[in-house]
Amino acid sequence: MKQVIQTLQKNGFLAAVFFLSTGIFFAQDKAQQIENLLSKYHEYDQFNGSVLVADDGKIIFSDGFGMANMEHDIPNTPETKHRIGSITKQFTAALILQLAEQGKLELDTPISTYLPDYEGPAADVVTIHHLLTHSSGIPSYTSFPNFFEEESRDPRTPKEFVKVFSDSTLQFTPGERFVYNNSGYFLLGHIIEEVTGKSYEQVLQENILDPLDMNDTGYDHHSTIIKNRATGYEKDGDGYVNAPYLDMSLPYAAGSLYSTVEDLYKWDRALYKNEILSEESKKLMFTPQMPDGNSQYGYGWSIGALPLGNSNDSIPIVAHGGGINGFNTLIVRFPEEDDLVVLLNNTGGTRLRDMAIGINNILHGKEAEMPKKSVAMEVLPVFMDEGVNAGLAKYKELKANDTYALREPEMNQIGYRLLQNGKTKEAIEVFKINVAEFPESWNTYDSLGEGYMMDGQKEKAIENYEKSIEMNPENDNGKQMLAKIRAQ
Repeated sequence: MKQVIQTLQKNGFLAAVFFLSTGIFFAQDKAQQIENLLSKYHEYDQFNGSVLVADDGKIIFSDGFGMANMEHDIPNTPETKHRIGSITKQFTAALILQLAEQGKLELDTPISTYLPDYEGPAADVVTIHHLLTHSSGIPSYTSFPNFFEEESRDPRTPKEFVKVFSDSTLQFTPGERFVYNNSGYFLLGHIIEEVTGKSYEQVLQENILDPLDMNDTGYDHHSTIIKNRATGYEKDGDGYVNAPYLDMSLPYAAGSLYSTVEDLYKWDRALYKNEILSEESKKLMFTPQMPDGNSQYGYGWSIGALPLGNSNDSIPIVAHGGGINGFNTLIVRFPEEDDLVVLLNNTGGTRLRDMAIGINNILHGKEAEMPKKSVAMEVLPVFMDEGVNAGLAKYKELKANDTYALREPEMNQIGYRLLQNGKTKEAIEVFKINVAEFPESWNTYDSLGEGYMMDGQKEKAIENYEKSIEMNPENDNGKQMLAKIRAQ
C-alpha cells in the first residue's frame, strides 16, 4: 500500500483523489442536512411534496415527502407532477420574449394592436411591457368579489374570459407602480394565441417543452389522465380535505401548468444557455423593470436576495412562487452560485421561503434554523371544541413554549375556519390575537372587521375596516365591505 501511495504522490494523483473524495463527502453531508431539515418540516405537518436542490449546477438532493395521493397512499417522489401555479408566468414571459425576438410583436406596443376586439380603458394605453411587469393598472380578476365562489368552476375560452375584466377601471396610470396581477398574464397568453394562430399550450410545447425534453411538464387539463399527477389538499384543522375544484381554463397563462422538480431543473439549466432566449432577452427577464425601484420584478421573475446565516450577508437570487388550490410552489435560482432550490408542495400554503433560506444556509456551510410547531394549528381544535376561554388559555400556554411559533397567515386561516363553522365569537378572539401580535399588518384589521360584521357588531366592524383601509388604501375588499355595512 505504501508503494501505491508513493506512486500516486509521484504522479500527482493523490491530491486529486483526496479532493474528489472530500467533495463527495461534503455533498453527502449537505444532502443529509437538507434531509434532516425537510424531514422536520414534514414531521410538523408543514411540508408535503417534492424537492430538488442543485449545488454548483449538480443535483445533490432530490426526494419526496408525504403523499401525492392520500386516498391511495401514493408517495411524493421527484417524478410527481404538481400544479406550479404562478411559476407558469416565467414560461409565458419567455414565449412573449421569443415572439419579440422574431419580430412578431413589440414590447412597448399597446395591447389593442394584437387584440383588436379588446375593449376597455386598458386597450390603447397598456403595453406588453406593462403586462409583463404587473404595472398595467388592470385589476386582477382573482381579487374580484366572489370570483372563487361564482366564477372559478366554469370553463371559458380566453376570448370569453377577458370580457370579465376588460371594462374595469384602471387602478392607476399604467407604468406608475407595481401591483401583482393575474389579469395581465392571462392577456399575455391570449396575445400569444392571436399572434401565432395556435393555442397557448401548443406554442409552449413547441417552443420550450419539446426542445428542452421537459416531458413531465404541461397544461393541466382536469379531464386528461396524467400519470404521476399529485392531488391537491388543504388544511382542515388537524387534517386535510381535497382542495376546491378550479377549472384550469381560468388560471391559463398565469398559472395552469404542472411540472416536476426534475423538469424545472432542466429549465434552470437552459436559462444559463441561449437555447430558449437570447442574452438580451434574458437580461430583460432578470432585470428589475420599474424605474422608481419600488418593485424588484423583471419579466416573470422576482429579483432579490436571501439572508445568509446570522450576519447581514445575503445571496442574490431570481425566484418565483406559485399558489393555486391545494398547491404552493417555489423556484429559487442563485445565478452567481449556480445553485437551485425547487419546492413543490401539495397541501396548500406553507412556508417555502423559510425552507429555501434554511437550504441556502446549508449549501454555504451555515446552520439552518429548524422549524417550530404551529401555535395556530394547536389552538384551532381547542377553540372549535371547547370555546373561547379554553382557546385563550391554550394560546397563552403555547406562546410561552419555545418549541412553538405564532404566524400571522396561519392565525388568519384558522380564524376563517372558525367563521365557516359558525364559531363567530371564537373567530373574533383569534383575529384579535392577530391584531395584537401583528399590529403593522392591514390584513389583520380587515379580518377582525369581518368577524365583527358577522357577529352583528357594526361599529367595531367599521372601525377595523377603516383602520385596514387607512393602512392599505388599495384594500378594495375592505372598501366594498365598508360600503355594504354602511348601507344597511
